Amino acid sequence: MAYPSQLGFQDAASPLMEELLHFHDHALMIIFLISTFVLYVIVAMVTTKLTNSYILDSQEIEIIWTILPAVILIMIALPSLRILYLMDEINDPHLTVKAIGHQWYWSYEYSDYHDLEFDSYMIPTQDLAPGQFRLLEADHRMVVPTESPVRVLVTAEDVLHSWAVPSLGVKMDAVPGRLNQAAFVAARPGVFYGQCSEICGANHSFMPIVVEAVPLTHFEAWSTSMLKDA
Repeated sequence: MAYPSQLGFQDAASPLMEELLHFHDHALMIIFLISTFVLYVIVAMVTTKLTNSYILDSQEIEIIWTILPAVILIMIALPSLRILYLMDEINDPHLTVKAIGHQWYWSYEYSDYHDLEFDSYMIPTQDLAPGQFRLLEADHRMVVPTESPVRVLVTAEDVLHSWAVPSLGVKMDAVPGRLNQAAFVAARPGVFYGQCSEICGANHSFMPIVVEAVPLTHFEAWSTSMLKDA
């Protein structure tokens, strides 16, 4: 969950988000080193240390600034390709949930259960209970078990939407007439908030996403109660 004056990412709640945070730190360090080196070269040239013709016309300099960027790109590309593979790989999910974007709310269908589906609307500000978050709370949460691979099938009924939960490292576009899929594993119990990340109309900012991760026994009790109420 984000907090006031936060500068970094939200705390990771899935192994995928942990990998994304590590890659972010890795790329940021490379950017910092490049920026430091470029600043040094600029300062050195201003102070006339690097302005003689031998350095400017040096064959060694030509080789270095050709090979060094290629090495830097490889250092960024290899870990990023690994993470892209991890994001696309979905092996035997324990639960499949279909998230459907509407103007302007989400609906969820649990494909592994018969008739387990519901709509999720934002709770109006005047109806919020103490401790709840404005513009982020929903009347029905998407409940998933912890430490279990969950596949989310994302689509839309009307216009483009985007199903995004930062703490879980998930962001997938919802396209009418098309099924996109994403996967995550909630590493710990908790309530994780997200919002539609595609400008979809006048009430775009009023369709939050709330994912509640609970132990498997609690999830089974929740699903049983939901099926009884259906």
